Amino acid sequence: MNTYNWDCKTVDVHPSEEGQTNVIYNVHWRVTATSDAVDANDNAFSATSIGTQSLEFNSDGDFIAFDELSHANIIDWVKAAMGEEQVTSLESGLDSQISELQTPTSITMVIEDEAVEEEAAEEEEAEGGE
Repeated sequence: MNTYNWDCKTVDVHPSEEGQTNVIYNVHWRVTATSDAVDANDNAFSATSIGTQSLEFNSDGDFIAFDELSHANIIDWVKAAMGEEQVTSLESGLDSQISELQTPTSITMVIEDEAVEEEAAEEEEAEGGE
């Protein structure tokens, strides 16, 4: 099972907008999914996605002063602006990345070519190497 940590602490603000100060209009988010499964070194599998989400200022709504905001407020706003479908898609994508880490469908390997290694050793020896 994976858990999701939303980091929405970095924001862009308009210093002044419609009589309010420090009005958030853009949030820089980072979501990290962490699996309860661990690798051979006892490290949890994890995957991260980053992005930005613009927010609309609603002058008719309840305004929360910047210094009274909580991180939870901003996470809620970002998720609401994204919509449930996009949040689910984002988290599912992170799940897929973790699954690929746990059970790779493709790996990169290097071919060991003894002839190339011998040639390099001979060249080094000819140049006065050990």
